[in-house]
Amino acid sequence: MTPMGTPEGTGPALADRVHGGWLGRIAGNMLGKPVEQGEVWTRDRIDGYLRRADALPLTDYLPEPPTEEDRRRLRPEWRSCVRGRVHGSCRDDDIDYAILGLDLLETHGFDFTTEAVGDLWLLRLPYLQTFTAERAAYRNLANGIRPPLTATYDNPYQEWIGALIRADVFGWTCPGAPHRAASLARRDAVLSHTGNGVYGAMWSAALIAAAFTAPSVRGAVEEALGVVPASCRLARTVRRVTALHDAGLAWEDTLATLTDETAGLGWIHTVPNAAVLTAGLLYGDGDFTRTIALTVRGGLDTDSNGATAGSVAGVLTGARAIPARWTEPLQDTVHSAVFGFDGVHISELAERTVRLAET
Repeated sequence: MTPMGTPEGTGPALADRVHGGWLGRIAGNMLGKPVEQGEVWTRDRIDGYLRRADALPLTDYLPEPPTEEDRRRLRPEWRSCVRGRVHGSCRDDDIDYAILGLDLLETHGFDFTTEAVGDLWLLRLPYLQTFTAERAAYRNLANGIRPPLTATYDNPYQEWIGALIRADVFGWTCPGAPHRAASLARRDAVLSHTGNGVYGAMWSAALIAAAFTAPSVRGAVEEALGVVPASCRLARTVRRVTALHDAGLAWEDTLATLTDETAGLGWIHTVPNAAVLTAGLLYGDGDFTRTIALTVRGGLDTDSNGATAGSVAGVLTGARAIPARWTEPLQDTVHSAVFGFDGVHISELAERTVRLAET
């Protein structure tokens, strides 16, 4: 394990941490996927499920549903995501977009345009595997509308979490360079998002890039805030979480406070999800298992937040330090809707990402 704060330019340490980012993203996504429906699976309901299954503290993938009612409430993909049933990763848009981002940089380089992002979606991604803002932008592209109008025309989801979940590859390929990572993420995000939707993508990419060199999780969170306007609601919400954490509030009390303060935005909006993610990172304090467990227990968009938290934690620790109970069931295999990538090895994705990072 490479200690936090060590510069990562090339070589085995960088490869291990990029691999950790991919593994963490996929494991966190799988952990949160069965309860990904924020209006149904609230924090209290998730913890109630875990208590009934005698699975608190949460240290592994979700257990089998303890009751028939729990079984009915879970997303149908739970059968491939709970303990003992994970055999490679499930297909999910949180992973598809990381793969698309990799393909984008391999095909067009770091000087890609927003138009190139849209062209790649039309070429590689099935329409019915897009959702909310991405589906609106995809429809606009198919109808001949070009960016940036693709983000604003008939799109009520412009500040939702979709652009944030697409940002990881820009952080992985810009280790220690959060401003560069944020610039790449912005170019991608404006295809489908505006305002805090774009800021969320920039912040997330910068957070992952900063995780390669920051002295602590808190340091990475603070550094990432430097890439977005200080007055935007996303930045104010992240700072609010850090202040409550510093004041010694319990994780539960911090999230209860932020739930009240972000009420009305909805469970897929970028801002409340950034609060859950920030709390998971700060209270997880660099421990991989605790970070993704707290993040998923925080509710809202559980699989997306678990994926990003796992990406950050995986970069911080490196692949070799992630407990095997998270990585072995993945069988080094990704199931993906991205044309040409279904069944690809996670290790191959990581190796291709490292080659980009080293350029």
